[in-house]
Amino acid sequence: MITTKQRSYLRSLANNIEPIFQVGKGGIEENFLKQVDQALEARELIKIKALNNSGITAREASDIICEELGCEGIQAIGSKLVLYRKSSKNPKIELPR
Repeated sequence: MITTKQRSYLRSLANNIEPIFQVGKGGIEENFLKQVDQALEARELIKIKALNNSGITAREASDIICEELGCEGIQAIGSKLVLYRKSSKNPKIELPR
């Protein structure tokens, strides 16, 4: 678990990044999860947009993805969600203590 201070720091970092994935009509499928998993390993912090036709909210998408991939849901506002998982091979983001 990350602390509220760390969560706040990650939110500030996520402010400047664009969504790299979209949850659409197909929902959250195995192939989508593999791509998100690879992106989390490479970037550690990613933003995803939940489209209106997906049938699920950003919070629901965040909960599903976090449960499947073991990552942290940092933020879910409107249609966008931010996820974080420390890279096992090449950690880049240094969290405050």
